[in-house]
Amino acid sequence: MPSLRAVLGSDRHEVLAVLTRPDAPTGRGRRLWPSAVAEVGAEHGLELLRPARVSDPEFLARLAVLAPDCCPVVAYGGLIPAPALAVPRHGWVNLHFSLLPAWRGAAPVQHAVIAGDDVTGATTFRLEQGLDTGPVYGVLTEPIGPRDTAGDVLARLAASGADLLLATLDGIEAGRLDARPQPAEGVSHAPKLTVADARIDWSAPSVAVDRRIRGCTPAPGAWTTVGDERLRLGLVVPLSTVDVLGPGELRIDRDGVVVGTATRSVRLGDVQPPGKRFMPAVAWIRGLRTPPAVLQ
Repeated sequence: MPSLRAVLGSDRHEVLAVLTRPDAPTGRGRRLWPSAVAEVGAEHGLELLRPARVSDPEFLARLAVLAPDCCPVVAYGGLIPAPALAVPRHGWVNLHFSLLPAWRGAAPVQHAVIAGDDVTGATTFRLEQGLDTGPVYGVLTEPIGPRDTAGDVLARLAASGADLLLATLDGIEAGRLDARPQPAEGVSHAPKLTVADARIDWSAPSVAVDRRIRGCTPAPGAWTTVGDERLRLGLVVPLSTVDVLGPGELRIDRDGVVVGTATRSVRLGDVQPPGKRFMPAVAWIRGLRTPPAVLQ
């Protein structure tokens, strides 16, 4: 969204249309609702292109008629087929939230947080048939703090990345910016995180538990189980003192709820039981008729 607004606010570029996903059902009534990108495009009176697939003949025909010089794209979530890539004379320029060739794929920031990277960033590059393999125009770096969630880092990169994307488009338009091939070394992959990926393994070290929870926040949302029920997890605080708790074992103390891991324990923050809102872990566990002994 910051990138679209940045391009719309530029006096050097004309936006011909906006490409986004089709309206999706949301809420209990499953009412069809436009994407945030579509809403901004509509606010500015732009043509909205919402094909089910970018390979749809009708979309490709309309793209050819529009004949854009360049197609900037951010977090579209689908591969652009060769016939579409060939339309704009300056290609499709993607803003990707990693320092390519590291973390190619759909969830680069989430994987960077889970892996414990100290620094990530954003890259503008020209799309080609491979997954995030195209030549690079520009980069910026962004530190990952010890308590940052994936959502925190993404929010910062969305803002700074919009400036990078606009500077890239300006440079291409002025003829002073050339794309350079990505290095062959340092390639890593960041596939989309599933709900199964967000389940916490308490037999992992506390540092890995903390990173996975932060990497899965806000989506897909870290979770564990209490008996047959799923318990969604907010952030935890790794403890510095050695604890005798085994992996997943619970203890209530005056400061809250502590859970064992393979190494040191962690203190739970907020949790969300089924059908309820997030609440402090101690309020949740004290409200149970029979407090659990272990998380699984």
